Amino acid sequence: MDVAFENRKLEKRLCRLVGQAIDDYRMIEDGDRVMVCLSGGKDSHSLLDILMRLQRRAPARFELIAVNLDQKQPGFPAEVLPNYLQGLGIPFHIETQDTYSIVKQVIPEGKTMCSLCSRLRRGILYRVARELGATKIALGHHRDDILQTLLLNMFFGAKLKGMPPKLVSDNGEHVVIRPLAYVPEKDLIRWAQVRQFPIIPCTLCGSQDQLQRKQVGDLLREWDRRFPGRVANMLKALQNVVPSHLMDRELYDFVGVRANGRPDADGDHAFDAEELPMPQPFVATPDEDDAPPAAPAPERRVFALTPEG
Repeated sequence: MDVAFENRKLEKRLCRLVGQAIDDYRMIEDGDRVMVCLSGGKDSHSLLDILMRLQRRAPARFELIAVNLDQKQPGFPAEVLPNYLQGLGIPFHIETQDTYSIVKQVIPEGKTMCSLCSRLRRGILYRVARELGATKIALGHHRDDILQTLLLNMFFGAKLKGMPPKLVSDNGEHVVIRPLAYVPEKDLIRWAQVRQFPIIPCTLCGSQDQLQRKQVGDLLREWDRRFPGRVANMLKALQNVVPSHLMDRELYDFVGVRANGRPDADGDHAFDAEELPMPQPFVATPDEDDAPPAAPAPERRVFALTPEG
């Protein structure tokens, strides 16, 4: 196997998937100043790396600034990311706040720390985005993160709710984007190996192996291994919602449903067993594995890559 060829294919696939997600949801536009939240993990490293590649190729003109929050975790190598970012030649900001001590004081030993840690981190990053004049906040959540959130909300929260690719922050001041929304985690694992990013593990939540999210993540990986294409179809399902065939009375007026005598292809086939497509072997076409469904072309796709991209 030609390793260089496979790596080039992976790079092209990552740029294509990220570029398509950005276009589909208008995540980045001309003149944006995008704050890329860099934790030191494989996902945020890959996000910054791919956005820098797209910045050089895309017609849209936008700025990138990398931001890391040093939470003063014991043993955190504070010099690693500044040295790395200086080498990239990209603007960056390191924010130092001792949220680690707060979390350890408040959360009992053995309990999940992610929720409080996330709230503290979110508030700090919102403030930093405001101070830096960022118009968008880019996070490194990928396809598998989105589907894990969907299943967690279904299993434990009784909600059909995922993790959107673009939304307004809870304080109403910022637009948060997830450019890796179409990217499978396995591709990011490979890309981190190819690029040899200086990975910094999280010692706060990473040591809690029994987190529900980890269990759901293991489930998705097992499905992806045993049933290729199933996880990709789950993401496509989030883009093909039929409110009339769910049960949310806020989304669809079930109370007002009346027969009107007009045929409806989406109407209920009350006495027919619903026919689902038979499972088929999943065969990825070259450079199109795990690709999301094609979206209607907007009037101007600002992230359409050049042929050599």
